[in-house]
Amino acid sequence: MKQNFQLLVVALLSGILTLGGYKYLENSKTSPFTTPLTTEKSVPFVQTNFTGRAAEMDTDFTQAAEMTVHAVVHVKNITVSHQPTNIFEFFQGGGRPRAMIGSGSGVIVSPDGYIVTNNHVIANASSLEVTLNDNRTYTAKVIGADPSTDIALLKIEEEGEFPYLPFGDSDAVKVGEWVLAVGNPFNLTSTVTAGIISAKARNLPQFEGSPLSFIQTDAAVNRGNSGGALVNTRGELIGINTAITSETGSYVGYAFAVPSNNARKVIEDILEYGNVQRGILGIRVGSLNSELIKHYGITETQGVFIGDVEQGSGAEKAGLKKGDIIKKLDGIQINQYADMSGYLGSKRPDDIINVTVLRNGKERDFKVKLSKLETTTINELGIEVKNMNPEELKSKNISHGVMVTRALTPEISQYNLEGIVITHLNDEVVKNISDVDRIMNNKHYRSPLKMTFVDQQGKTNTFIFR
Repeated sequence: MKQNFQLLVVALLSGILTLGGYKYLENSKTSPFTTPLTTEKSVPFVQTNFTGRAAEMDTDFTQAAEMTVHAVVHVKNITVSHQPTNIFEFFQGGGRPRAMIGSGSGVIVSPDGYIVTNNHVIANASSLEVTLNDNRTYTAKVIGADPSTDIALLKIEEEGEFPYLPFGDSDAVKVGEWVLAVGNPFNLTSTVTAGIISAKARNLPQFEGSPLSFIQTDAAVNRGNSGGALVNTRGELIGINTAITSETGSYVGYAFAVPSNNARKVIEDILEYGNVQRGILGIRVGSLNSELIKHYGITETQGVFIGDVEQGSGAEKAGLKKGDIIKKLDGIQINQYADMSGYLGSKRPDDIINVTVLRNGKERDFKVKLSKLETTTINELGIEVKNMNPEELKSKNISHGVMVTRALTPEISQYNLEGIVITHLNDEVVKNISDVDRIMNNKHYRSPLKMTFVDQQGKTNTFIFR
């Protein structure tokens, strides 16, 4: 009897210790929101139970959902790569062909079959297959793509009209506004989730240097949602779902969409010009940090500080000066760089915008004509390059070249290539971005690429990329 009693006491103590340890561990967990944001190759997710709350607030999502599911398509990307079978094929770029299949979403934005999606959904595709909500399937043609904004434009053909979504004004959306995300997560076609606008003008590390600022939402998106629609309760397209932040690769509550105004501008540029036209003010910006505030005696903590004005730019001609703080663009409040870059991303060269700056404690307005940003991309290397002005060439002690402005992928960004100057490609002199385009267009896609460049320390290097 005594022995049984002892066993009972031991069992009770064990249970108490186990429960106490569990509670301690549960309460001491750290936040998962600690790692860099990641762009999924087929967009991210969010799980929220908004149905009950929507009913309480008399918000009806059914009409918006019905409009959207028929205009959102499933995009299948078939990519053929060549797997080398011996050392000779490895160095010569040959090998056995191997098909790889990826998937994402897209949004029909016109009755004649134009589809907007993410560039990463269709990148390197050998063929693209698009499936509508009613199971009709089409072969899609790529009209154009812009890696810097992660937007691509596709086209499908058929007699008659397709269901499509009208564009909404993404500048007009408000934090707390109800939205729906529609896409094809994990090949679950025509999936609708609900949430709110969590924030606007978000910067993402993997899109550093991009003209984008993202809409943040907690509407659920996951792998396969990339390129899908973010719509308001009227069924208007206000964003293209693009990325999530997560340690696991699955949705944890934070999703990001390219604003519709930016996406619309990109596809209109592709249709009209064949590439994206970017308008710039012609300034170099600085952060309003404590050191800068102390140095200039500034009392403002919000806005964009002008660190320098480029010679001959629209900003210089209009009268903007180093030390000015940009507070508004066309009456829209500018609190940080993402606000400014996002708004300028919807504008074109030669557009005239009203810039409100704070100078000597007083607000002043200037009419600035936007200049054209002369850039091109070298997709094989995953970089964007721009033309250089005489001052930049002189500072590098070189006579010609194009400068790398940013990396286009997270993998390339780790090598810190921004600021290097490419002087030769395949031993041909590179003077401007037209030379880059010509050399790359004449190059066979499987042949090596030789690049000579001057690094940030002024040293000349040569690499061969296979």
